[in-house]
Amino acid sequence: MYRKITAIVIPTLIAIAIILYMLGSVKDQLLDALIHIVPEYLAAAMGICLLAWWLRGWRYHTILAGMDDKVSVRTATGCIFVSQTVNLIVPFRIGDVVRIFILNHENDISYSDGISSIVVERIFDIITVALLGLIALPFILRASGNPAYIYAMALVVILGIFFFIFLFFSDRLKSENRYLRIILSMLHEIRRASLTPRSIVLLGCSSLVIWMLDVLVCLSVILMFRQEMAFPTVVFAIVVGNLIKAVPITPGGMGTYEFLVAQTLSLAGMPDVYAKLVAIIDHLIKNLITVAGGIISMYFFGDWVIPNIKKAWNNRLDRGDSS
Repeated sequence: MYRKITAIVIPTLIAIAIILYMLGSVKDQLLDALIHIVPEYLAAAMGICLLAWWLRGWRYHTILAGMDDKVSVRTATGCIFVSQTVNLIVPFRIGDVVRIFILNHENDISYSDGISSIVVERIFDIITVALLGLIALPFILRASGNPAYIYAMALVVILGIFFFIFLFFSDRLKSENRYLRIILSMLHEIRRASLTPRSIVLLGCSSLVIWMLDVLVCLSVILMFRQEMAFPTVVFAIVVGNLIKAVPITPGGMGTYEFLVAQTLSLAGMPDVYAKLVAIIDHLIKNLITVAGGIISMYFFGDWVIPNIKKAWNNRLDRGDSS
């Protein structure tokens, strides 16, 4: 019990402490900044965020179709809503495990296909984010003169390219070992879903649109505060914020995302109070819509979802105890 409570409380406290520190450092200017917002841009940000969610569901539906698993766009969107909602509440990306359970329960999709589909989704997300970062980098370097970021972005893209090359040739690998055969089978499903010309175009283009919509949410929040910021800088801020979210330091990257987005905007010339408010409200909009969609999706799927979340959580902790 103590381990379960600690695993949730400590990361959550870290996230809250970071956000409170950010707000506390600009507390004298907060009220003035909030008084002059333009609410129409808040509505625009929420609408863009909802559109991005629907597109994520459509992309996931397409990934599963590439594995011959028939899932409606509504179910695919609901799966992502639930998994990301769980990831916002508990660490260790437990939500990814829950998504696999939902697919198996609702559409009789095997656990291996569920894992493979998430891997494909992550690959396209990470490579797209890194590519956007590389495209925005020349503008950032011109402004800051700091070349350190380029190596991280280039490394992610290069690793992604090597992974696709490995996937392309992985069908030639054979093994009599049971566990290696399972891995090779999953690689086959990943290759089937992601390496056809049709899937590369569909998944690549949809991933690009998804992340550009994510950037537009942040840009709408910037405009809500009557601020101006070069579009490549906003792109780069979202890239940096989402790359840190890939490391599960806090649930859903809360705190760490806001800190890095605010730092990027601040270094580009935005006043500190607005940089911090933009980062916090941008993430708040995205998280609130995620939670709302997750709650609705849990109701849609049924009462069995909550026990499976607990099961995934207990299994992950038990595995940690035995290691």
